[in-house]
Amino acid sequence: MSHTHRRTLAALLATALALLALPALADNFTLWINGRNGGGQIGNYDSFTYWGPASTAAGVNKKAVNWDGKSHIADQNYLVRNALDCFCTGNNWCYVAVHSAGDLMMGYTMANYGSSTRYKKTPQPNASGQCSNADGTTQTGWNIKWVNVASGAGGGSELADVGSWAVSDVLTQDLKTTTARALYNHNATQGVWFYMYAGAKGTLYSGILPGQDDEVVAYHSTGGVSGSAGASFCNPSDWFCNDLTLGTAANEGGRTKWSYHSVSFRDDGEAYNHYTNGAWGGIVSVVRTNVVNNAR
Repeated sequence: MSHTHRRTLAALLATALALLALPALADNFTLWINGRNGGGQIGNYDSFTYWGPASTAAGVNKKAVNWDGKSHIADQNYLVRNALDCFCTGNNWCYVAVHSAGDLMMGYTMANYGSSTRYKKTPQPNASGQCSNADGTTQTGWNIKWVNVASGAGGGSELADVGSWAVSDVLTQDLKTTTARALYNHNATQGVWFYMYAGAKGTLYSGILPGQDDEVVAYHSTGGVSGSAGASFCNPSDWFCNDLTLGTAANEGGRTKWSYHSVSFRDDGEAYNHYTNGAWGGIVSVVRTNVVNNAR
């Protein structure tokens, strides 16, 4: 072999090694985690039945993290961990949006598994929603930028307490206010911020849900208010109820919010209820707008 050929071969080898040393391409993803009753096809991250038309803009590389919406949080939580492993490890980062009991699901995930060892995955899921290891290396927890919470049920709902949901699903047991608040350490988010969006267009169950509500969940839960049980919180226009404050500030009366929970939207105009109505509706519409503008 001539010196010229050797130099050419050496140059090609050096180029190949340099390419191998380059970091894998990084992507951002937006994960949407449903609440009670589910609806989307489990394992299919393109199934947005719970939310509305899949063609609707909902953040960069949007994925629907579907679970059945009726089983115990602990029993279905592996589906959320599968999605976070797939899209939020290695060089990839995630924005997360949740609705209703999806708040309970995501909070449970972060408190119990947010500091666990995770294999870095290639974001190419199989039919079951699982992804293969990228290179055999691991990391601690997941790469999550923030969590937007539409009508969060992390604090439970009085509708579960009094049996207003005439159903046999066991999720209702998890959604009782004292049970939901004791299900995990709500302060343990691993430093990930939960931004709360609280709806107030509630009428049907106004006698059951304390303070302002969206017909399903009251402000004490949708506002991320701490404590072992619910309490009554309202908009500033209501003189007979303590105000739910914006941001991380303690609420009127002194009740604080959980750590890393901040109220981004309080429905002072009482315009948004709990329901998506198959069209990204209700309080979810406010979250979706924020996600479109910021999850890029």
